[in-house]
Amino acid sequence: MKVEARVFDIVTVFAFLVAAVYGVMTGYMTEDGVEPIGTVALLLTGGLALIVGSYFRFIARRIEPRPEDTEDAEISDGAGELGFFSPGSYWPVGLAASAAIAGVALAFFQIWLLIMAVVALLITIGGLVFEYHTGPSHH
Repeated sequence: MKVEARVFDIVTVFAFLVAAVYGVMTGYMTEDGVEPIGTVALLLTGGLALIVGSYFRFIARRIEPRPEDTEDAEISDGAGELGFFSPGSYWPVGLAASAAIAGVALAFFQIWLLIMAVVALLITIGGLVFEYHTGPSHH
């Protein structure tokens, strides 16, 4: 997790530096002054990257070091099972489609379509999460 935190730290510094340069340059080069939308977008990008980087740093302290986090690791150190991934699930396709519809609804500000997309998102997220849930076992 230290590697991921470092990547997001770099993105944070880059976004904040670019926001400062962008604000100064638009302030000098335009008659309207500092362009607020791009500056705010770059500041928010840096802030979000800072949040994710901080989360990864917090998690890195709580878990065992992974092979990616040690300098002297071998490729074989990362061998083994990584987790369970459903081989034949169609829920991710529905999730992507409903997220795309939500994006289109936001782009064109169609509230009725956004409501339908949010309902579809909730259904597909529930389907994905509970795909292998069999309920409590009664003995």
